[in-house]
Amino acid sequence: MIHVQYMKPFYTKVTDNTLRLVFAYQYFSITKDDELYHFIPVDGKEMIINLNTMQIENLSEIFVFQRGNRFVRYPLYQLLVQSDVHDHLMAIIDEAVSQKETVNLVTGKEESEIDDIISVLEEQNLERLIDEALAERNEELFYALVGKREKYQSKSG
Repeated sequence: MIHVQYMKPFYTKVTDNTLRLVFAYQYFSITKDDELYHFIPVDGKEMIINLNTMQIENLSEIFVFQRGNRFVRYPLYQLLVQSDVHDHLMAIIDEAVSQKETVNLVTGKEESEIDDIISVLEEQNLERLIDEALAERNEELFYALVGKREKYQSKSG
């Protein structure tokens, strides 16, 4: 059996329901017959995973590993069958999915509520600045801020 010694994607990208993992030189290593082989990006270098079905879409991709002057070539489907790559993949998938969910935490409705809150805060800030300009008897700043407030109110109202 083949054991995955180390597996860390060089590049990870989540788009819609697809996770793309790209591996670079020595970011993926396996042991076969107690010998360590390092991945080299000669042939295939990426795994494409459908996040809805959790299936790898490019099973025919050939991964090449090297130990000294010896090379072993494994199609991705063979790696999945003969090794513990699933265990390592699940951790990578979980991390990528949680990052995607973190990015998409705010829904459209929440975003408009956030925009409304920001508008209210900006308006309150303008009022505070106008009060400060009055307190400091800064007529020029006062009229500039009142002009901004009027533009702001006409834009939002």
